[in-house]
Amino acid sequence: MSTEHTSITSFRGELTRRGGTGDVVILPDSAHTAALAAAALGCEVGAIANSLLFDAGGEPVLVLTSGAHRVDTAALARRIGVGRLKRADPEFVRRHTGQVIGGVSPIDHPEPVRTWIDPWLRRHDVVWAAAGHPAAVFPTTYDELVTMTGAVEVDVEADPSPQDGA
Repeated sequence: MSTEHTSITSFRGELTRRGGTGDVVILPDSAHTAALAAAALGCEVGAIANSLLFDAGGEPVLVLTSGAHRVDTAALARRIGVGRLKRADPEFVRRHTGQVIGGVSPIDHPEPVRTWIDPWLRRHDVVWAAAGHPAAVFPTTYDELVTMTGAVEVDVEADPSPQDGA
């Protein structure tokens, strides 16, 4: 019998405390990308809620985004009112989330982290997010994610480009 990783056990407890309804699923292999998670779960990549931690001048900013989107950090920084967002390095991620890149969950961090959410996730009845470890995920809904995290909705993609010659 194998023992569960402590980050998954901790996540399960926090999920219950926050009223989450999904059961943690342990995948046979690490699913540290949205494409790998979607393939393992048999769902659309857009139904994967990536938990991306950014560094806003030393402040952690968590963005829950659809696996089908790429975050435009310059546009997002303007929208959320910070000077600059940069990808957090592994040490920064672990310090602020207690988890590793590829397994960052939307909850269960040592301290509250300001959180934003991609409205595209509401297009899916079931959304899958990391459960504190690269091989652990859980099903939830858009509304449940917002309730559990206090996330504020924000568009994460680039601003539309004006038509050339228009």
